[in-house]
Amino acid sequence: MVGGVAARAYGAVRPTGDADCLVRRTVDNFERLAAAMLELHARLRVEGLSDAEAAALPTRLDATSLGRMEISTWRTDAGDVDILVDIPDRHGRHRRYEELAGRAQRLDYAGISIRVAGIADIVASKEWADRPKDHEALPELYQLRERARESQADQPPPAQGD
Repeated sequence: MVGGVAARAYGAVRPTGDADCLVRRTVDNFERLAAAMLELHARLRVEGLSDAEAAALPTRLDATSLGRMEISTWRTDAGDVDILVDIPDRHGRHRRYEELAGRAQRLDYAGISIRVAGIADIVASKEWADRPKDHEALPELYQLRERARESQADQPPPAQGD
């Protein structure tokens, strides 16, 4: 997870309207994702169209079509989700799942365990996006990033052989 849901997992209180999911680009992963989205009755979410109008669009939801999209926005029975193949860092370089996975954290959120992008990666993406809603979110995210740094500094170094 990236974006607002990931920020909330770190303690942000700012509400978010969707879940941003950064996906590993493999055929197997896209097949699992497509199956899960079909189970949740996913339909495109298109700005300017009603849910019924967007649902009427001819859309294939399968591994091949998901793999061709850089970003896609969906409405499901469980809520809105954006599927991303990368997120930008503060310099606009596009970072894929594999690059972020080493800095991601597994956190408990709403009773489930999820993997969320590192707080520094979330901040960098928001800084690059430079939207008004990101400007509003950044002060809180900076505080959360600083707390995470302090928490890491308080941890003893790993023992030899760990």
